[in-house]
Amino acid sequence: MHLALFDLDNTLLPIDSDYEWSRFLVRIGVLDGEAHERENDRFYRAYQDGTLDIAEFLRFQLAPLAAHPRATLDAWHRRYMAEVIEPRILPQARELVERHRTRGDLVALVTATNAFVTAPIAGAFGIEHLVATGVEQGPDGEYTGRPEGTPSFREGKIRRTGEWLASLGHALESFERSWFYSDSRNDLPLLERVTDPVATNPDDVLHAAAIERGWPVLRLFEGVAR
Repeated sequence: MHLALFDLDNTLLPIDSDYEWSRFLVRIGVLDGEAHERENDRFYRAYQDGTLDIAEFLRFQLAPLAAHPRATLDAWHRRYMAEVIEPRILPQARELVERHRTRGDLVALVTATNAFVTAPIAGAFGIEHLVATGVEQGPDGEYTGRPEGTPSFREGKIRRTGEWLASLGHALESFERSWFYSDSRNDLPLLERVTDPVATNPDDVLHAAAIERGWPVLRLFEGVAR
């Protein structure tokens, strides 16, 4: 059995699900449009530049989860899936995941975006295993607005992936072949740990690193509006 790991945003999706979740909440009137959009854009640019302060971002991004009942959040998320995510799950992304699934590879979605946003997206791709930034819940099952555990970001993706594999009785190094598909310079730490890194729709920094190191470059959404 081999291992196939997939980043989500701008890798399997031609959009950023975290960014679009905030925009969706603005659109339906849950969040103040101008102020929230301004901060959302600032954090997104920092992520793209490789300068994101993950703790500051999570305080911002998870706050709405603490402000509303879980049932309401779940209803909003179902609408978000139907209106924003499902139309952007494209055949070429599904086919890439299925190629690994049908070969019997162990497949996981490994993303910095929080588990509330991404768990239904993993399900839509037919991916059983999710390694995402955790969201703390209180005794009543409601979200506290705080992250839980190590954020699945940069080197944190290595730690969280290792913890997940250990829970299954595996280690990253035990796989003869392991793939990681990602678009982002932020994922270079994990890309460097697998046997088969694939720069997928890469940003400029990752593209340059891939060319220098001889990694394959996959343009999954060539010609697709982002």
